[in-house]
Amino acid sequence: MPCPRLTGMSGRDLFCPPRRIRRGAALTLVFASVLATGAATGSFSASDQKSSSQGARTATVGSAAESAGSAAGSADSGSRQDDVSEAAAEAMADGKSPVEAAERAVSRSGDRWGAVYSEGEYEEFEEALDGAYTGVGLWARRERDGRIAVARVRDGSPAEAAGIRKGDRLRSVDGKRVDGRPVTEVVALLRGDATGDAAGTAVSLGLERGKRAWTETVRRARLSTESVTVRELAGDVTVIKVAAFTKGSGELVRAAVAGTPAGARIVLDLRANSGGLVTEAVTAASAFLDGGLVATYDVRGDQRALHAEPGGDTSRPLVALVDGGTMSAAELLTGALQDRGRAVVVGSRTFGKGSVQMPSRLPDGSVAELTVGHYRTPSGRRVDGSGISPDLEVEEGVLERAETVLSGLGDPS
Repeated sequence: MPCPRLTGMSGRDLFCPPRRIRRGAALTLVFASVLATGAATGSFSASDQKSSSQGARTATVGSAAESAGSAAGSADSGSRQDDVSEAAAEAMADGKSPVEAAERAVSRSGDRWGAVYSEGEYEEFEEALDGAYTGVGLWARRERDGRIAVARVRDGSPAEAAGIRKGDRLRSVDGKRVDGRPVTEVVALLRGDATGDAAGTAVSLGLERGKRAWTETVRRARLSTESVTVRELAGDVTVIKVAAFTKGSGELVRAAVAGTPAGARIVLDLRANSGGLVTEAVTAASAFLDGGLVATYDVRGDQRALHAEPGGDTSRPLVALVDGGTMSAAELLTGALQDRGRAVVVGSRTFGKGSVQMPSRLPDGSVAELTVGHYRTPSGRRVDGSGISPDLEVEEGVLERAETVLSGLGDPS
């Protein structure tokens, strides 16, 4: 039985494995995170969580997931999985595309977060979870007028080497106009997802800066992610920014907290965090909690729980920053810190992605991920579709407001 996943969405070229357009819908990219009993408790290794590139996806949840198959709701999700597998098998027998047939079956099922990946796409997906990706090293955002702007440029990336700056307007990618497109589609063009472009392939970018318009050709590169960054602000404030919960990020958060100067207050910045490995989010929670419940979840009706490890730093004043791009595993962490009174949450309502997907291998080697359950915060709040409301809603000057809040929380003791 494959392990369930908890998926989010991303508007960057860092963590965006492709999902094809179904029935003319806008391209949606998902970033999944493992949510398995074995992974949560450390009862199987990282190699067990991820199959080899040549083998089938066989990471297991063990008896917990196996017994969940007979729990409430299992018939419905099991039926969807059977329908998708049968559609792929029939298409394969008829010499048609199994992936396209599976996508149509998922679309008919009404599963909002269901997705189908080719074998190669899924392997790239899992590499992203390990903290690597192919791209040009820029973040894109959509302005209110529909134009696409560069939100950030990664240091040492092809985009930086080409002189691209934050604030530049991105007008086209390989001759395709991007104005009005969803950011996820723009990201797919930058990565070359539709054509399977690898590191070293060229991509032509139409750019604009003020009155200057030009075309720049850059080559995609294999880049490692910067999942956790730390910086110090005046007034004894340490900002720990978590971009995504890739492999090892939880321990990086714990190390950052342990290395924070005595007397410093902490801002945990989860804005635009698209999710990631749930096990890493739980490890990050362990940096701030002295054990206890982080979240509960169900897989086909079978209830399970995730707990923090004891010994976290519970004394330092803590503010968590969130926005509409805070998703999935990042919402799980936010909900735990908020419900348990460990952090003041500042910003805007989070995205609201809290459903669990189970990956299954299709006859041609592709992978379908279908929804089998949901997770809840320690107080029992369901996140999927509603998100998490901050304690203090702020649209602009969020970091400055966080510093003000921290100043009123007292000194670490």
